[in-house]
Order: sequence, then C-alpha cells, then structure tokens
Amino acid sequence: MFQKCEGIVIRRTNYGENNKIITLYTREWGKTGVMARGASKPNSRLSAVTQLFYYGYFLVQPSSGLGTLQQGETINSLRSIREDIFATAYASYIIELLDKSVEDKKSNPFLFELVLQTLIYIDEGYDAEILKFIFEMKMLSVLGLTPTLDHCANCGNTEGEFSFSLREGGFLCHRCFEKDPYRIKISPSSLKLLRLFYHFDLSRLGNISVKLETKKELQLVIDSYYDEFSGLQLKSKKFLKQMDNLKGLI
Repeated sequence: MFQKCEGIVIRRTNYGENNKIITLYTREWGKTGVMARGASKPNSRLSAVTQLFYYGYFLVQPSSGLGTLQQGETINSLRSIREDIFATAYASYIIELLDKSVEDKKSNPFLFELVLQTLIYIDEGYDAEILKFIFEMKMLSVLGLTPTLDHCANCGNTEGEFSFSLREGGFLCHRCFEKDPYRIKISPSSLKLLRLFYHFDLSRLGNISVKLETKKELQLVIDSYYDEFSGLQLKSKKFLKQMDNLKGLI
C-alpha cells in the first residue's frame, strides 16, 4: 500500500546500473530512505523528482528497511540552487548538517519548516552565508547543545564587554575574562547577531546586511563551537570553504 508524504531530497546514491537510493527529509516521517528504481535512466519519470534539493510530494511504498518510490509531484524544484555553484555549496552544507544531526524516521515538523524555509530563501537569492549562520545556530538545540548567549556564562551578568568562551560554553563578561585566556574577542554586533540567530523566527527574515568583518567573527565563533562540541565531520564544509575562497577572488 502506497503512502503520500511531503519531503525534500537531501541525499542520493547510485545503486546498480539504473537505480538510485534517495534520502528524503519528510514532514510526516522525518528522515527516510527509498529506492527509486530506474531513476538513472534519462527518460525515467523519477529522474527529475530525485534531484538534490527537490521539494515535493512523494508516493512511497513503506518498508521496515528501504521503501520504494513510486512517483513524485513538484511543489518547488528549487532549481536555482542547482544552477548556482555558490548556492549549491551552501545548500549542500545545510542538508549534510541536517542529515548528520537527525536519526531516521523521527518526525520534527519544526525542523522540517526550518530546512525548507532556509532552502527556499537560498533559491530566492537571499544571503546564503547569513542563512547558514542562522541554520547552524538553530541546529544547536537539535544536537542537544545549549550555549549561554543571554548572560555571562560564569557570573550571570548581562551588561559589560563580552567575549565568547569555548571553555565556559558561551559569552564571558569582562569581569570574568581571566577564566579563559583563549576566549574569542567579538564585536557587540556579532554578539547581538549570535543571540538573534539562536532565537530568531526565520519566517520573519527581511534583508539583513552584515559587514564582512562581522561575518568573519560569526564564522570563527560558530565553527569553533561546532568543532569543540558537535563531534560532526562534514565533507561539504571543505567544499564550502573552497567556494568562499573563490568568492573572495571574484
């Protein structure tokens, strides 16, 4: 018996000569794998609906292992992402971060909306780097990580000059700087944005303009925190850094 789900293609792997194993992130079932038979054939009706980042309705025959994909119906192909190498780099990182952070078949409608909205914004040409920062900050709670962003992690003060401390797991005020000689110095703008991105409702996103220096600070803090606490190794991160370097040369 076939069941219909709403989902996004987040991973695809060739299987045999003409088949593909597709990983969907769905609203109803969370992350699930399906076999798309014949999807590698150019004239296959499954060829288009199994593209990476494709968003649509999928008719699936469930199984205790891999389900079988029968057909797909387009909601938004998100084609603009695939047509831009920089957008592809950011979107690839986002879906790999999602893939490595969630278990199979655990539904999370809030997370589904977050991923979907992030990809739609990238497809529409919003600043993909800012969207990456927002997504990374929001994924911390999914990973069970709770940085202290509303007050000093050591003394609880909410006012003063702040740095970011990996040792203390969050903001550290100037009264407590001696607690961590390796703290990361950040500007008040970066401090506000880290807090904003963590609590922010992405559906309310407008045009956020952020200076290059501030982006570098945000990148340093977020990368350092993930490296220290997440345990994740993402292949797409290397590609993303190569794209960032290339972007700086253009």
